[in-house]
Amino acid sequence: MTTRIAMWSGPRNLSTALMRSWENRPDTSVLDEPLYAYYLADTGLDHPARREIIDGGPVDGGAAIARCLAPLPDGVTVSYQKHMSHHLLDDLDRSWLDEVRNFLLIRDPIQVLASYTQVRSEVTLDDIGLTQQLELADRAELIIDAADFLANPGWYLEALCGHLGLGFTESMLLWPAGSRPSDGCWAPHWYGAVEASTGFRPAPDPATLPTVDDLAPSLRSLAVEATKIYRQLGAGRLQWQTHGF
Repeated sequence: MTTRIAMWSGPRNLSTALMRSWENRPDTSVLDEPLYAYYLADTGLDHPARREIIDGGPVDGGAAIARCLAPLPDGVTVSYQKHMSHHLLDDLDRSWLDEVRNFLLIRDPIQVLASYTQVRSEVTLDDIGLTQQLELADRAELIIDAADFLANPGWYLEALCGHLGLGFTESMLLWPAGSRPSDGCWAPHWYGAVEASTGFRPAPDPATLPTVDDLAPSLRSLAVEATKIYRQLGAGRLQWQTHGF
């Protein structure tokens, strides 16, 4: 039986580390942002490695979806798909979402903006994917907050595996440092910290986290709007503290 996991995240949100975790399973292959080339070609946006991403394709939405639903290699029963929710443009067919298991990975947008603007200075609400995550919420089987996850990665991975009917393995908590052939060609611009990692980083000290006042003044109204959506999504998130652990 094939299990296709679509993990929908915004940028700068633990998503690549979680992809590493799943790729460390022997029964799993991963897809790194399979809608990215389509997204850039359709929007015309200028992202790092734009030309290389588009040349690598697929730029057609239907072809990108077909890649998500393609047969898996022999011996592989799980497809873990790292998706950026902002890649789900309005003109993309939604019916294929019924053929994958959809999950949301959310993060405090103030932290997202503080990190994202180190690579791209221009940012909109659509760029960080929260409006698209709100659309996906009705399809999502679980919503996981990155901060919660980092406080207890083993519990969250075991809960996610159990929900999917898959066995949890300790190998999901540790992986070799370095790049992967499965990484997108944009990795040199975004994946430095993950390439240096061998596991999930410790949860940050709340006192060290950025606040809205640490953002550029031009981003503060965006942060307020994004935080409202984030809190709405977070109200339904999976919380290990409420399960007696």
